[in-house]
Amino acid sequence: MSDPQTQDYGPLHYLHTPRQDPQVVPVQVRVLGWQEIYGQYQQQQAADQAARCINCGNPYCEWDCPVHNFIPDWLRLIKQGRLFEAAELSHQTNSLPEICGRICPQDRLCEGACTLNDGLGAVSIGSIEKYITDEALKQGWRPDLSKVVNTGKRVAIIGAGPAGLACADVLARSGIQAEVFDRYPRIGGLLTYGIPPFKLDKQVVQTRYQIMRDMNIRFHLGTEIGRDVALSTLLQDYHAVFAGIGAYERVEGDFPGRDLPGVHAALPYLIGNVNHVLGSNDPATPYLSFRDQRVLVLGGGDTAMDCVRTAIRQGAARVICAYRRDEDNMPGSRREVHNAREEGVEFLFQRQPLAITGTERVTAVRLQETRLGAADASGRRQPEAIPGSEQEIAVDAVVMAFGFRPQPPAWLREAGVQTHSNARIRVGEETRRPYQTHHPRIFAGGDVVRGADLVVTAVFEGREAAKSIAAMLLS
Repeated sequence: MSDPQTQDYGPLHYLHTPRQDPQVVPVQVRVLGWQEIYGQYQQQQAADQAARCINCGNPYCEWDCPVHNFIPDWLRLIKQGRLFEAAELSHQTNSLPEICGRICPQDRLCEGACTLNDGLGAVSIGSIEKYITDEALKQGWRPDLSKVVNTGKRVAIIGAGPAGLACADVLARSGIQAEVFDRYPRIGGLLTYGIPPFKLDKQVVQTRYQIMRDMNIRFHLGTEIGRDVALSTLLQDYHAVFAGIGAYERVEGDFPGRDLPGVHAALPYLIGNVNHVLGSNDPATPYLSFRDQRVLVLGGGDTAMDCVRTAIRQGAARVICAYRRDEDNMPGSRREVHNAREEGVEFLFQRQPLAITGTERVTAVRLQETRLGAADASGRRQPEAIPGSEQEIAVDAVVMAFGFRPQPPAWLREAGVQTHSNARIRVGEETRRPYQTHHPRIFAGGDVVRGADLVVTAVFEGREAAKSIAAMLLS
């Protein structure tokens, strides 16, 4: 095997070398367990795929990445076999690159913008991003904070999800003591408890936890603000507070039968299953198995795909996903839809629920066909009901995956933190700093500010909020 440092790939390498993704676990095997389904590149494979990058004069991949990763630059380093340098560069823009490499919808972001995506196959950016950190850590690389000077400043971070972890990472690199509080016993928020293990092995999150502890970031897990520690105590003991508390309030459908036994919310279902796989149990989100049941999931985002693929692995007799728009307008990753379909999920596009029926428990769902009408202010075409197109599907269980919205706790509002009418926290208004709330020492970012969105956008906002906090404390 040739050495990437001496290999001459040539400027037309992309014409001779097709895109080659890491090996995927066969469907017949992967649906029987919870392991990640994508394998890992070896050094030569990663270099060979990275060498397909044509170094566009205008790197569209970088601009379409929410954290604006230096993608062409670390692809070039991997092509040259300079792994540790690539890891350092990757961490300059992303606090969780090994996680984003696994769960970002690259087909809608960096890879979707790749120039080679027009017929030649986009550079496999996500898989290379994952390889960089996984392999660098395996070989002993760790973030270098040896030149960081302690400023004596302390910041409390509420929430150990992507926004909170990213904020802590940037603060630590700025010489500010970051202390993270979270109600769960593990870090990650929905990275740990919401995203199924077949997409993100929980050991990956635990490894990041150890890395951050080695960066002198302190964690107070199993600690709930407002119950175990008051916000006023944080404001007294720390120079600033960052709220990265996510969006956990589920969006309800407006149709009869939502409260029937056998109708479940997506997030508690996913959390209960992850806890079960991890060998633990939380009475607030008990384990729910759909073995031998007919399951209908309502929704078309990545959470809906997590639910249908989880039900398949639990041994459901039949799993259907119903979505009110067509496949091209699904908000989730195309890769996830492809994987779900491979694993046996049935899709009913352009169907919206009219009612969930049953007496003592759910027995069927009544759906109506839709057509796409005019676009709304967001640019998305709106579904319109087609009269006389109703159909009823017999089911044993229904999962509602319509999305989530923020619900900031009362103790934040009582501290003077203001929200929009849709409950998102207001930040950076008037003369305030970016991500600063109406309380001058409380900052916020991620889903609680933006609304439910991608992990990578939460990472971006956590990092930007940290820069804003550092500018205030160190000016």
